Amino acid sequence: QVQLQESGPGLVKPSQTLSLTCTVSGASITSVNWEWIRQPPGKGLEWMGAITDGGRVWYSPSLESRMSLSRDTSKNRFTLQLNSVTPEDTGVYYCASWQLGWGQGTQVTVSS
Repeated sequence: QVQLQESGPGLVKPSQTLSLTCTVSGASITSVNWEWIRQPPGKGLEWMGAITDGGRVWYSPSLESRMSLSRDTSKNRFTLQLNSVTPEDTGVYYCASWQLGWGQGTQVTVSS
């Protein structure tokens, strides 16, 4: 059974960097592509970016200038960094694999 678990701070101050980690069990992160998706309050899902099985990264054009994805294959996890956050970055953040499933999501609030 594949499980994805997001972790990171629930509260981030404006202008700071948000860092979230997705730890995967039951599958290797080198086996499929992995996505980051978020949902602002009262809005739909927003695809943020992906890291492929080979380690290539893809970003949403709207976030590319502030976003960085990386992975640690030794720990079977991948990480999202989002710089210069604003309150508009508040929402539930999910890591996911289209083939294998989603994490439960983690709430991130950007507030001073």
